[in-house]
Amino acid sequence: MFQKQAKIRFKSLELLNLAFSHRSYANEQGGAVDNNEKLEFFGDSVIGLVVSEYLLGVLQDSTEGAMAKVKSFVVSEDSLAEIARALRLENFILIGRGEEYSGGRSKKTLLGDAMEAIIGAYYLDSGFKAVHDFVERLFAPEIHKVLEDRHRKDYKTLLQELAQKRYRSYPRYRVAQRKGPDHNRTFYIEVTVDKTTFGPGMGKNKKEAEQQAANIAYDALVSRRASNQGVEAGSRPRTHTRGRASGRRQGNSRGSSSASANSATLPRGSANSATPARGRGSGEL
Repeated sequence: MFQKQAKIRFKSLELLNLAFSHRSYANEQGGAVDNNEKLEFFGDSVIGLVVSEYLLGVLQDSTEGAMAKVKSFVVSEDSLAEIARALRLENFILIGRGEEYSGGRSKKTLLGDAMEAIIGAYYLDSGFKAVHDFVERLFAPEIHKVLEDRHRKDYKTLLQELAQKRYRSYPRYRVAQRKGPDHNRTFYIEVTVDKTTFGPGMGKNKKEAEQQAANIAYDALVSRRASNQGVEAGSRPRTHTRGRASGRRQGNSRGSSSASANSATLPRGSANSATPARGRGSGEL
């Protein structure tokens, strides 16, 4: 039973069942039941509040940007899905037949969304004190995993999640330059998010270079948000910040494609200064 596994007790089993109800399941019921998306939306905010409060306590001497970066790892899709699996949530979620056939129970997105919905439902059911203790118990180990640098750093996944959530778009990667012979080639790759280009990332293969470019972009976007310097798409200032977390607004005069690859797109020291990333049934109660 989920409640035993999670070590919590709902007063309203109807509310818990709603938290388990994926959109695909609700659609198959012909409107007889609602889905968990509003609870998911609410739960995301509850998690953010409790995690932020915890970080204020353990990172009292850190900057807002540093805390925002830790939080972004802790509440990522990978982290939520890992917590959901630890609670065996895949055994309890309610999904439609099509989602079932496509392996929906093992999908990170579905598991993470359900975890947020349960937390939102638990707040409504039992109040802030109960949900605060539950969230802190689940997420404190994830926080310390990040602080001790033991967490998974898949920056491509993190950047994609951030781009989808903030800009409703996907990152686009481009090989800016290749250097060296075939047996010892170095790739320089840029990534564009919401019309701003970051990088280049550097690596001995495209995958490594893309991870580094994603790292540069992710750090810049998180820091921009935390310091209140970021604005919505279409109204960001066109300033160019040099160095590792630089973002270049598209649409500037860049000369020929050759000059772009060899100079404008490869500011001196940009790639070398980036830190390489290391590698996000039944409703039985």
